[in-house]
Amino acid sequence: MDTLSVPLSRYKEVVDRLASDIRAGRLRPGTRLPTHRDLAASEGLALATATRVYAELQVMGLVSGESGRGTFVKEALPRGHGIDLRAWNDDTTELTFNSPTLPGQSDLYRTALRRLAAKGDADALLRYRPHGGSDAERAVAAAHMAARGVPASADSTLLVSGAQHGLTIAAMALFEPGDVVAVDALTYPGFKLAAEFSRLELAPVPATPDGMDLDALADLCRRRRVRAVYTMPTLHNPLGWVASDAWREALAVIIRRHALILIEDGAYAFLAEHAPPPLAARVPEATVYVSSLSKSVATGLRVGAISAPPAWVPQLERAIRATTWNTPATMTAIVCGWIEDGTVARLEAEKRRDAAQRQRIAAEILGRLGPVSHPTSYFVWLPLAQEVRADAIAMALMLERISVSTAHPFAVTHVPHAIRLALGSVGLDDLRRSLTAVARVIADQTDR
Repeated sequence: MDTLSVPLSRYKEVVDRLASDIRAGRLRPGTRLPTHRDLAASEGLALATATRVYAELQVMGLVSGESGRGTFVKEALPRGHGIDLRAWNDDTTELTFNSPTLPGQSDLYRTALRRLAAKGDADALLRYRPHGGSDAERAVAAAHMAARGVPASADSTLLVSGAQHGLTIAAMALFEPGDVVAVDALTYPGFKLAAEFSRLELAPVPATPDGMDLDALADLCRRRRVRAVYTMPTLHNPLGWVASDAWREALAVIIRRHALILIEDGAYAFLAEHAPPPLAARVPEATVYVSSLSKSVATGLRVGAISAPPAWVPQLERAIRATTWNTPATMTAIVCGWIEDGTVARLEAEKRRDAAQRQRIAAEILGRLGPVSHPTSYFVWLPLAQEVRADAIAMALMLERISVSTAHPFAVTHVPHAIRLALGSVGLDDLRRSLTAVARVIADQTDR
């Protein structure tokens, strides 16, 4: 019997019954469900159909499949947990998303608005702008990226509404549905989302301590028609690595050998001092470099920039037109002014110091749990013991009004036992309190 021989209503009946039992609490969180083979036997299904039942329940967020252990009912996390979760109450401590701000930033914003209002050309801010920014704005953004070693010029630079927008338009403009993009097995959830909407296939590549396993990538390129690589070589999210010069050069060789497009995500690169030159400096003819001021300045400004080979710029401009037309003129004017007067450079230096302080607090409280991080990053990856379920940890913390992310949003295939903690959105006292709660909840779950 194959999947197609089972009437659709019968297959859906099993899915709906299990989903109903889970939502009603008849199957409690942590319950181990029958093996695929046992489910097939008890329900009169083909083994492939039983596997499909569990796969659908997993997509619905109701179960988790754990390699070597089985399929378990998940905790009922708040709707949208993962990529889209926002703090669900004003008194929730946000450790899911980073929105780092510094004292005095609101005053900087007020001053910038007053200066814009006093300018004689304020009317220009109310009209349509060029899709990728004016020539002057593109030159400012290019100079900002060039200071990090990106070979950017006004002709190769486009302004976008943050790094997420930059990744999305790259996926829209440069690829066809079905194209294969190699990514880290644990990667930025926003790129997963952009790939989903552009119908790209993500091919996960395992990690080494230095970055993506390049031997595995080379083997993948020999076996399949890989179109591109997406990576974060300077302060990887969520694992925090800064790839070495040798790794970068080896990846550049693979890019050229297989004629790949490289999408280099530099959203967090400002936090890593003295990092090796970006990959864009090694393979400028094949690289889209994505930058943003959302983390280095403020998440609400939604202004970023991409640098790409000039031949690709018209395609990228069309994607900007199709999505936002142009970045908000007022926000762009403020950001460009802050780049030119040194405000952005000052904020970035202060945020590196702030991130380092937060990492010291995290190391003090979580050090015995084996956290994975970078000394100046705004996040911590916290692997869990095999017997500890990440969704149970997340739910227990949510009951204490602390929001964290499980590994699920970051995983392309196998979901490891881990949580990611964003350190940049709360005050230092709240951070210390909430990380102490994280350590306590993990200890409680481990002792069960």
